[in-house]
Amino acid sequence: MDLLNTLVDKGLRRELPTREEALAVLATSDDELLDVVAAAGKVRRQWFGRRVKLNYLVNLKSGLCPEDCSYCSQRLGSKAEILKYTWLKPDEASQVAAAGVAGGAKRVCLVASGRGPTDRDVDRVSQTIEAIKEQNDGVEVCACLGLLSGGQAERLRAAGADAYNHNLNTSEVTYADICTTHDFSDRVETVQQAQAAGLSACSGLIAGMGESDADLVDVVFALRDLDPDSVPVNFLIPMEGTPLAEQWSLTPQRCLRILAMVRFVCPDAEVRLAGGREVHLRSLQPLALHLVNSIFLGDYLTSEGQAGRADLDMIADAGFEVEGTDTTTLPDHRTDLVSVRRRGAGTDLAPNA
Repeated sequence: MDLLNTLVDKGLRRELPTREEALAVLATSDDELLDVVAAAGKVRRQWFGRRVKLNYLVNLKSGLCPEDCSYCSQRLGSKAEILKYTWLKPDEASQVAAAGVAGGAKRVCLVASGRGPTDRDVDRVSQTIEAIKEQNDGVEVCACLGLLSGGQAERLRAAGADAYNHNLNTSEVTYADICTTHDFSDRVETVQQAQAAGLSACSGLIAGMGESDADLVDVVFALRDLDPDSVPVNFLIPMEGTPLAEQWSLTPQRCLRILAMVRFVCPDAEVRLAGGREVHLRSLQPLALHLVNSIFLGDYLTSEGQAGRADLDMIADAGFEVEGTDTTTLPDHRTDLVSVRRRGAGTDLAPNA
């Protein structure tokens, strides 16, 4: 296909495809699917070889969120039957993180429900980051605490955080359809605050919320404009007790097309297969490894993931290898850019220096 040859050439040069080309990927037929996967796989291998980065999620605080995001089981008014608890202590969180690191995780993602952290919350998370770093050599720590206010990103960076996650989730024009308690620009601003503080930005999307192909392309192009180092792609798990409980619209084939489109638009970024992969990709999960270079190991926030041993077997059986802590995930040009941002923020120092 001329389309795929063009997209491969652009991806190898880190050149942005057109919106029409991105839409065309989503419109390909099932007969063309393996060709699409093979083409995006060439771009993935150019920048990341056959390495797969493992990430492990630690839920620091669950439930009782004042925001009304329609997809979330922790939302305001949610009737979903989930575990609710307040903040884990730093030593408790560190023990949970150690289990993921022992299973091969290179990055620990610290997540807390809520609109955004208070300064006291940032103190708690900072202590947790320090405890994890002290007990696990070489591990990366990413914080995901919601909307940030002035100076909080800098404090997290000073405590040793490597990255900050805040997803855009869906297109700007449809954002109000899934959330009314904050808007798209609030999310963009938080990602920019993290970057300005010298943190590696992690920002992605949720597919399967009833969006159109144009919405998917819009949010991925918005992400490309922000240029995060990591782009997690979540597939909605419709949870009982939430407004999107009946939104079952994804097929394994559509999920693969979405991942391929993200790879073409963000060729040299860490594309992470995140929530919902087991539910929606099912037996086609190994094919997704040709598109993404990063996955979560184990469970998610309020839903169970595939067993860690099964993930490791899947990676090996598909001919890929787990990325070690002694390997730099990002290509050299991106690693250099992160270093420049940190120096520009005045934070290219050891924690608490």
